[in-house]
Amino acid sequence: MKKGNKRANQFLAFVLVGLTIRIGKSVFHNYIEVDPRLRNLAISSILAVGPFLWFYGKALFEKQNTFSHRNYFHLLPFGLFVLCSPVIPNRGDFASYLAYGLVFVHLAVYLVICWSFIFKIRNDKSLQLLRWYQNIVIGVSVIWMLYVGILIRLIPFYILGAISFSFLMYLFSYLLLKRHIFALEKYGNSDIDRGTSKKLLQEVKTLLKQEEIYLDANVSLQSVAEKLSITSRELSQVVNENEQKNFSEFVNYYRIQKAKELLVSPEYVSEKIATIAYDCGFGNVTSFNLAFKAETRLTPSQYRNQFKIA
Repeated sequence: MKKGNKRANQFLAFVLVGLTIRIGKSVFHNYIEVDPRLRNLAISSILAVGPFLWFYGKALFEKQNTFSHRNYFHLLPFGLFVLCSPVIPNRGDFASYLAYGLVFVHLAVYLVICWSFIFKIRNDKSLQLLRWYQNIVIGVSVIWMLYVGILIRLIPFYILGAISFSFLMYLFSYLLLKRHIFALEKYGNSDIDRGTSKKLLQEVKTLLKQEEIYLDANVSLQSVAEKLSITSRELSQVVNENEQKNFSEFVNYYRIQKAKELLVSPEYVSEKIATIAYDCGFGNVTSFNLAFKAETRLTPSQYRNQFKIA
């Protein structure tokens, strides 16, 4: 793992640990009495969430040497709150609510900073990376809104914050597996920005449509990349982050569109399915059937019968 990515992962871990400590306090306090000093220590973790969320974005999208150690001064409120936790009021009176409210005002400030950062870089950075970071910020924003709602008595259920956090953690885990976040590590240091990525995608599509190179069963990531004068890695990134497909799935989409034309063409009405599969660039009938059904929810024969010429 690259050092820059390792630092980003550490910052994300601190965000999740901070939220977990705060949510854990909600769970325990809902069932048992927690010492005020421990409650304050749990609340202090929120003062670390905002800065680390911002640090995470900077580590993801900016070069490593732009992150200054002076940024850690943003953790000063967290450190002061921890040191003063034995004397900070937490008795349910006005002073307690004021201290609690200021903690969430602090988080709100950093959420604004994070959202401003997202809007600033939205046209320049990898779309896949941007979406991932944006989802993290959305999740923290939702948790912030829930706890503020509880604080001002708009939400009557204190435990709702913990339940929501559990749901969001499940959602992030699902995205981690479903969207193959390992791709973020793969393309994290790419020099291709979002605008360039979209432009290259249009060039790929134009190449496929005009030259119909997808009809060649031997077409490969390397051969297409060479035609565009880019690397295989860059082509893979362009297809993956814009189409959410790998290169093989992307090419098969065009093959399936061609197959759909041939299946209902009068010139191919007597041709076997296998012939159409080979003519569209598939190496064997099995892969053609699987790809066709995945795209249309029908087998090639079922699709042809729908448009059968009388």
